[in-house]
Amino acid sequence: MLNMDFKQRVVIKTEQIEWQASPANGVWRKPLEREAKESGHTTSVVRYAAGSSFTPHPHPMGEEIFVLEGVFSDETGDFGPGTYIRNPPGSQHAPFSKEGCTIFVKLNQFMSEDSQQVRIDTNQTPWQPGSGGLQVMPLHEFGHQHTALVKWPAGERFQPHRHWGGEEIFVLCGEFNDEFGSYPAGTWLRSPHLSEHFPFVEQETVIWVKTGHLTS
Repeated sequence: MLNMDFKQRVVIKTEQIEWQASPANGVWRKPLEREAKESGHTTSVVRYAAGSSFTPHPHPMGEEIFVLEGVFSDETGDFGPGTYIRNPPGSQHAPFSKEGCTIFVKLNQFMSEDSQQVRIDTNQTPWQPGSGGLQVMPLHEFGHQHTALVKWPAGERFQPHRHWGGEEIFVLCGEFNDEFGSYPAGTWLRSPHLSEHFPFVEQETVIWVKTGHLTS
């Protein structure tokens, strides 16, 4: 098991850790949290070399993907950088990448009733006004869980706040900060239920953020 105590705050600067081989030739990964080596609750950054593929496999409790670089593909289409994907519990696919890609992926973490399949090109989706100077792009919500992109303008400071149900962040560009440290692009942060912080940025920053899913 890796980082499976959800009461613990975790920060991983993924650019600083080594790639590990997966069972598929040409597919590499950086595990962030993992229940078991090849099954169960898993969050990773995964890199497909050009021409690499995975054999068909099921997602017993769903799969959530954000494409960071390159083009990720499966039998439902080709998905470039900035695509948000959700494959519901019980789905199956055979992913591959012709030119290579890097993705942020979460496996087997859906609520069983969360059956919506999602494909969003965030490059073509309008931002909505958020608190202060923030802009928000909702990606999915189900029950008390919410997933979105948040764009922070340079110099933005947010009010100190508490995370009911926890908060998970992946920094897509720029640098995110709070009173505990600075987090450049590629940093993954997980903050537990009822944790608090005072976030701010010095430069324009975009984060993927999920809340409300860390109550257990």
